[in-house]
Amino acid sequence: MRALALGAVLTVVALPCFAQTVLKSEPFVLAPYEIAFVQDASCPTGKVLKVTGAIRGLHRKKVCVSLAAEQASLAVATP
Repeated sequence: MRALALGAVLTVVALPCFAQTVLKSEPFVLAPYEIAFVQDASCPTGKVLKVTGAIRGLHRKKVCVSLAAEQASLAVATP
């Protein structure tokens, strides 16, 4: 019974860690293959820009994707 209760508590505590942070501006530095979600005017309502970092000499991959409201939290990008 204690193990079940402990598992339930750990699950509730761990769930917020899976949320994606949505930035207000695209980060200047992004590691190769690192993903950042950006609230951008170029994407339609309800979608965010998914930016994937690239290795030197290649362009970043940018795609508009939709995120569930419970998956995203709005944050400020730090350059």
